[in-house]
Amino acid sequence: MTTESAAAAARATVYGYPRQGPNRELKKAIEGYWKGRVTADTLRDTAAELRRSNWRQLAQAGVHEVPTGDFSYYDHVLDTTVMVGAIPERHRTAVETDALDGYFAMARGTQDVAPLEMTKWFDTNYHYLVPELSPDTDFSADSSKQVAELEEALALGLSARPVLVGPVTYLLLAKPAPGVDAGFEPLTLLDRLLPVYAEVLADLRAAGAEWVQLDEPALVQDRTDAELNAAARAYRELGALTDRPKLLVASYFDRLGKALPILAKTPVDGLALDFTEAAAGNLEDLASVGGLPGKRLVAGVVDGRNVWINDLAKSLSTLGTLLGLADRVDVAASCSLLHVPLDAAAEWDIDPQIRRWLAFARQKTAEIVVLAKGLAQGTDAITGDLTANRADLASRATSPITNDPAVRARSAAVTDAATRRSQPYAERTAAQRAHLRLPLLPTTTIGSFPQTGELRTARADLRAGRIDTAGYEERIKTEIQEVVSFQEKTGLDVLVHGEPERNDMVQYFAEQLTGYLATEHGWVQSYGTRYVRPPVLAGDISRPEPMTVRWTSYAQSLTSRPVKGMLTGPVTMLAWSFVRDDQPLADTARQVALALRDEVDDLEAAGTSVIQVDEPALRETLPLRSSDRPAYLKWATEAFRLSTSGVRPDTQIHTHMCYAEFGDIVQAIDDLDADVISLEAARSHMQVARELSAHGYPREAGPGVYDIHSPRVPSAEEAADLLRTGLEAIPAERLWVNPDCGLKTRAWPETRTSLENLVAAARTVREELSGS
Repeated sequence: MTTESAAAAARATVYGYPRQGPNRELKKAIEGYWKGRVTADTLRDTAAELRRSNWRQLAQAGVHEVPTGDFSYYDHVLDTTVMVGAIPERHRTAVETDALDGYFAMARGTQDVAPLEMTKWFDTNYHYLVPELSPDTDFSADSSKQVAELEEALALGLSARPVLVGPVTYLLLAKPAPGVDAGFEPLTLLDRLLPVYAEVLADLRAAGAEWVQLDEPALVQDRTDAELNAAARAYRELGALTDRPKLLVASYFDRLGKALPILAKTPVDGLALDFTEAAAGNLEDLASVGGLPGKRLVAGVVDGRNVWINDLAKSLSTLGTLLGLADRVDVAASCSLLHVPLDAAAEWDIDPQIRRWLAFARQKTAEIVVLAKGLAQGTDAITGDLTANRADLASRATSPITNDPAVRARSAAVTDAATRRSQPYAERTAAQRAHLRLPLLPTTTIGSFPQTGELRTARADLRAGRIDTAGYEERIKTEIQEVVSFQEKTGLDVLVHGEPERNDMVQYFAEQLTGYLATEHGWVQSYGTRYVRPPVLAGDISRPEPMTVRWTSYAQSLTSRPVKGMLTGPVTMLAWSFVRDDQPLADTARQVALALRDEVDDLEAAGTSVIQVDEPALRETLPLRSSDRPAYLKWATEAFRLSTSGVRPDTQIHTHMCYAEFGDIVQAIDDLDADVISLEAARSHMQVARELSAHGYPREAGPGVYDIHSPRVPSAEEAADLLRTGLEAIPAERLWVNPDCGLKTRAWPETRTSLENLVAAARTVREELSGS
């Protein structure tokens, strides 16, 4: 095909779309089903209507080929586990008895059966459920979901492309099942899995699929020769099938690197590549391998992970270059739009000029359509769009929101000494033990307590003017009193105030810092029915006044036990926000760290002796390529230390991390120089404790003994067993006892019992250690 005909053939498409609906209808239906208020049929009807609504919106916007199969009740990797029949043995009876309830049992667990482990989807804040595989895993195809959703879209008269997690990525994301040797590599099951994919592809073709997309984002990471050879073999075999649709292999989040020429040589029919800044190098690499002659290229030129408007002229230039490198060039976002909110037009509380800088899923879809039109028909066809886009880009670049001279001067003046504690850990810990006088195996929680319906109602009433500030604050005081009283009666050693005033661990702080924007409807799925509204980091950051001192001090006034001050760390403030794309992340992190440093210092001055600065996103934000990691970890750990290093030696600094693989960042955890770290460990059976031990981690640690993302209540003996396992790796004088994460999403009855069991477990193991 000539360059001209390739341009004329350009089409708009997307890889996936937000699932929840404009008012989080899916969340409400699923949680209603769990509580018995919604029937299975009603849940299915709600889900089907949401899918149809999404497809119609995409088609009406001008998208030529809509995705199917990306919709999920909980997680698309879990959907793939069902599709390939890799149901863990402990869940098999539940799945066979009732497929829907069994599906949710794998996701959430039951009182009798533990759920699948959950961790971050690459370097995003989306969580997937980790497949559990063994040498005995027997795969079997179940394409019913994928076929049904394709047929729904085709029935609407739409051109549709099913989207599947690719077989190589699925296996690379999997872990050895419990009881299987840790050295087992799930990728060795590839030859057993490929016939199942072949069967699914045949089913989709029979149902009317012309194209099927196979997502292989794991190939943008550093991969061994054996892993790359496995990818080559997989797509040679799938490409050689006669009874199949056309295959589009998609990658995103980074450059493909060595995997690009390998995939280009396979008999698949097209590749989808990321051409945003996150994947710098894909364009050059594609040219160096001679392009994709005879194949389709889907060009991800609109950032699918951030919320800023696209530079249309720059993207058109990239697309123009790509025209000579493939038989057909289509336009898309860089990844699924699952990672952004639905519609910026709904944000009426944001200044209209600033709102024009924002592009959520619907606006990104419109950008994709405009770019496809410009590519197919020439820039004269989109002159108005280009003119408006230039004006909006210029407005953002020159705004005083994005340029605060005082903030920039303070950031530039930071010295290395400001990022170091005044004394080494060995001296600090002696001062802290003398000051705090905690028992062996001290117990605590991570920070938040259940956010009840009454609390949410109070916040809504305050926003709506149904109660005044004084009435709202009385409700918060009452909640803090109850939480502190419960912790004292339960026997916890280091208390928290429970965070009843906080809507979200990032948004709460963002609303009090200059440079941030808060959204009203900007919900994004984190996992399952857990949705968050990431704030938008729009400009230079400063802290006008204390943010947490009042409520922490109030809680401390109610008890003689230490109450932790609770803050969210600079890296997590970035990772769980939509960050600026107009300056280096390191510069933004330093600004946030300085604002948090002011808060830490004020907490200490108010009498707070234990201050926790959470960094659950430190591992999540780790670059996918190892060559990019040292620079990231340097500025990330420096930002944490900058926020925490101004305190006295006897002030104990805690941090917290959860739901990620920690083994490859243990040195960075060490470099944080926190006095105590708490980490998720219950689902992974204390793996992180062993990793800390292997590294020789010298400080105190609390690997979690209570999985808070499951409704099941662990028994005291179960928690004690986990604690004993932790003691095999961490000495008792450095081991803390705590849940995996905050308790915000849990109900009070299960929270009470679980924490009582946690304290009982600590008491039992203390007695064992003392020989009494």
